[in-house]
Amino acid sequence: MSLENWLNDKLIVRHRASAGEIVELLHICDRDLEKAEIIELGPDWRLSIAHNAAVQTAKAALAAAGYRARKEGQHYLVLQSLASTIKTDTSVIDQLDKFRQKRNISDYERAGMVTEQEAEEMIALAKQLRADVEHWLRVRYPHLAKAI
Repeated sequence: MSLENWLNDKLIVRHRASAGEIVELLHICDRDLEKAEIIELGPDWRLSIAHNAAVQTAKAALAAAGYRARKEGQHYLVLQSLASTIKTDTSVIDQLDKFRQKRNISDYERAGMVTEQEAEEMIALAKQLRADVEHWLRVRYPHLAKAI
């Protein structure tokens, strides 16, 4: 589904991003990636924090492209939007969605579901996504990336 279809379905709204907004979203990502490296937090929290880093990065890409997700289902939507914004491969988006679901179970239903390996995979995925979005911003939207 395209971003225009999502706009027509009222899943997203038009949005004019500023360089400051993009910097702030990526700053939150960087902060979360730093915290996700703290082993003592345990795999559940580390995955959740890294997941948030990925969401903030995807929000930055969506904002740069001229949109903002509505609140309901926001995490799912912004991660799915990566296929349209930075052309992320569907296998990567599927992996992000798997971790989103795991995070939801861990946060809301049952602790101890996340392995150390899964936490590390989510951290690595969030770091790669951060790098990919920054590169995309510098190429496609240099006026929004100037302060990164």
